[in-house]
Amino acid sequence: MQLVRQKEQKHVFRSVRAVGAALVIAALGSACASPAAEEKPAPAKPAAGQQPRAQGAAGALDAYVERVRKARAARVAAAKKWGLAQPPIEAPEPPKVKPKITTRKGFETDGTGLPPVFTTVPTKQKVVFLTIDDGAEKDPALLRMMSELKIPYSAFLSNYLVKDDYGYFRKMQAQGVTLNNHTLTHPYLPGLDYDDQKRQICGMQDIVQKQFGKRPELFRPPYGNYNEDTLRAAKSCGVKAVPLWASEAFADHMEWREWDRDLHPGDIVLTHFRGKGDWKGSMPDMIRLVMKTITAKGYAVAKLEDYV
Repeated sequence: MQLVRQKEQKHVFRSVRAVGAALVIAALGSACASPAAEEKPAPAKPAAGQQPRAQGAAGALDAYVERVRKARAARVAAAKKWGLAQPPIEAPEPPKVKPKITTRKGFETDGTGLPPVFTTVPTKQKVVFLTIDDGAEKDPALLRMMSELKIPYSAFLSNYLVKDDYGYFRKMQAQGVTLNNHTLTHPYLPGLDYDDQKRQICGMQDIVQKQFGKRPELFRPPYGNYNEDTLRAAKSCGVKAVPLWASEAFADHMEWREWDRDLHPGDIVLTHFRGKGDWKGSMPDMIRLVMKTITAKGYAVAKLEDYV
């Protein structure tokens, strides 16, 4: 009898899984419907002599579909609030095994066993990665916007710009943002000897660990300039990889590294903590532009540290 029950339960679960995708799609569609279409009718009572709907796998699927529907509706509402014509595309699940990162051709130094330098993460998923450098502008609206839209991003910080308000970046970290290394004072590193480069990179490692509790594994050299000493110094203080960028976002335009002036799966997008005093717009203006570009091209923004 116990064996029969187990077989019946497995059969029900397989049936639930078979219709699960259709139910989730229906839930996503309902989030974009008119307000009247989103009103849920009261659950129907079972007819006389019938039993109430069984709980268990089917009930769990119903709850999941409802969570997805609400999350999608919240995303649509947030997009409207922040002036986006379309909500950001939701990123797929990150790979269970991170892809192997190698130095981009033409970006090599003579050294071996050094952190890889790259502009694009090898993936077939239609995702890109948003990264923000320096730390000069500390706009509270950016924190609200990114949290409400649920857009992941990574920060690369220089201490001379962030030391007047570590608290701002702690709030950012509490929202799930990884805080990475962009040197102490943002110098042109190839113009320094090995020891000075090490002080710049390892010194920032120490500050990030002290202020934010975790030593970064990612480092971006200022201006994207480096030499073999840079990579040797970075490796000596725990850096695992050196992500550069394939495109750059401003408040009023995009700039492209690649010849086709387009996005590609795994591309890293650079922007900066800047405000109206530095460019033609605010941080939210920049996010609106870059997300319009990314979404229109059919890409989602994923978290860089999930892939590197």
